Amino acid sequence: MKENEDFFKGEDTVEESAQIQETPEEEIGRLKSELEAKTRDAEDNYGKFLRALADLDNYRKRAEKERADLANYANENFISEILPAIDNFERALSHANGEGSLDSLRQGVKLTIDQMYAVLKKLGLQEVKAVGERFDPSIHHAISEEPSVDAEPGTVVREFQRGYFLKGRLLRPAMVAVAKGAESEIRH
Repeated sequence: MKENEDFFKGEDTVEESAQIQETPEEEIGRLKSELEAKTRDAEDNYGKFLRALADLDNYRKRAEKERADLANYANENFISEILPAIDNFERALSHANGEGSLDSLRQGVKLTIDQMYAVLKKLGLQEVKAVGERFDPSIHHAISEEPSVDAEPGTVVREFQRGYFLKGRLLRPAMVAVAKGAESEIRH
């Protein structure tokens, strides 16, 4: 068994002797070339890092500019759509000072309001249904209760101010009066 161990040790020493056969000058040359290759790799990676950093900085600046432009011009389409309604209000006022009748002024204002609602609906505005509907505190704001023989208690009987949704999200609740039942029903 001792012979087998010596035999295997002999193989290790052959491999070690093959590595040792490299002269110190050769080893220095090999190590220098390996170091130069690694240095080139490091320089390439550093260059890639600097380019990626510059790209990221440019992207950040571009995104900030786009965000600022969006904030500055977000209402541009809305304003363009509303300007004709303002023009119509100005025309109605000029007719009110002239010989036109009060009925034509009312009609002009009504048409202008309709035009403005059309623009707002086009942009996603919807009315909150109120009168005749069951009171819903998530979309109605009750400011009074009124006795009513015609409506069930808890039903909206009057609307003081319209409520609106903007693209499905509540923009403003409707201000309403809610039926509380007739006085004669409450006493019994």
